Amino acid sequence: MRRAAVSIPSNVAEGFNRRHNKEYRQFHYIALGSCAELETQLEVTCDLGYLPREKGRLVLEKLDHESRMLQNLIKKL
Repeated sequence: MRRAAVSIPSNVAEGFNRRHNKEYRQFHYIALGSCAELETQLEVTCDLGYLPREKGRLVLEKLDHESRMLQNLIKKL
C-alpha cells in the first residue's frame, strides 16, 4: 500500500520533468493506475478487518478526490 501511495505523486513529478505533454499525460495515467491499485488494497484491508470500515471509507473518499483531480488534469492536457 505504501508503494502504491508513494507512486501517485512520484509519477506526477516524473511526468512533469519530462517536459512533453504526451509523456506527462502517460505518467498521469500511471498515477491513476496506482490510485486504483491503492483503492483495491484498501477495500481488501477493510474486508479482512485490518482497518475499521469507517476509517477505510474516509481514506477512500480522499483517494477518490485525488483520482478525480488526476482525471480532470488528464482531460486538460
